[in-house]
Amino acid sequence: MHKTIPANLITGFLGSGKTTAILHLLRQKPDHETWAVLVNEFGEVGIDGALLQGSAARNDIAVREVPGGCMCCVAGLPMQIGLNMLIARSNPDRLLIEPTGLGHPQEIINTLQGEYYQAVLSLEATICLVDPRNLEDPRYLENDNFRDQIHLADVLVANKTDLSCKDDRRRFELFADQLPAPKPEIAWVKQGALSVALLGLPRRDRVAVNPKAHHAHHKSPDQQQGTEPISLKLPEGQLFLRKENKGQNHFSCGWLFSESTSFSFDRLFSLIHSQTAQRLKAVAKTDQGVKGFNMQDGIVSVIAIEETPDSRLEIISSAPMDWDDFETRLQKTIIYQPA
Repeated sequence: MHKTIPANLITGFLGSGKTTAILHLLRQKPDHETWAVLVNEFGEVGIDGALLQGSAARNDIAVREVPGGCMCCVAGLPMQIGLNMLIARSNPDRLLIEPTGLGHPQEIINTLQGEYYQAVLSLEATICLVDPRNLEDPRYLENDNFRDQIHLADVLVANKTDLSCKDDRRRFELFADQLPAPKPEIAWVKQGALSVALLGLPRRDRVAVNPKAHHAHHKSPDQQQGTEPISLKLPEGQLFLRKENKGQNHFSCGWLFSESTSFSFDRLFSLIHSQTAQRLKAVAKTDQGVKGFNMQDGIVSVIAIEETPDSRLEIISSAPMDWDDFETRLQKTIIYQPA
């Protein structure tokens, strides 16, 4: 008999630690299984996909991206084409789906439970990561997507508990206790260290507070036409490419650099650390090896990456930024670029 593929949504608002959590889950993958990850980003250059591919560069883990918008708003052909190709090429034993932190999960759940995928996928627990420190910030509490990511979760994870105080933890407990039945499972973790056992928990029917809260984002012409987004490639003779996006009161700008470009680790770290934007991520070839950078709330974390075909950096901000000025400073961190 045909066996359906277990699938999980890993949700959470910007900076909640979704990609780090997925990396922890991938490290716990049974040796005899093949896993696949479908990742969606608000930005255009695909940092999360590069982080996952570079950190889990193994034949038994497949990664595919749906960049340049919100998966919940492109839950039609772009998502389905990416998902279908991922399944067909890797034939996974488990599928993890990471929507953008600005997205609403309802349409994704509807798609995965629709007639087409019923015979292919078995949707299991939706896991939502929350930074407890954000539960006193009106910008989060008044955001319908943030609230419904929590309301639709089967497992609610308080992440970054090592950075939270007692008041943050009490606030999280009160918030979780006030959620309607069926109550989600609760987990407390540091640095996204999820237990793989959480994936096998069942999904239960839940009601979103505002299921139509997702907003149409700016989409590339290919996404508007319902075709697969074109992979970013540098035009011949061009040393870097810049792509911008905006939607839902957020702005992004990303840079893709040629495979031969190399950065000074110290200069790049200093530049990233100086930023005040909501999020900044990068995968870069540096004089200290390939590194992944993650900046939030003025804190920069760095991980070693096994490999990357190119270097990428993306900023997401809740207010417009002077991208030209940042680009000028970014270019000053380069130590080698072919003429």
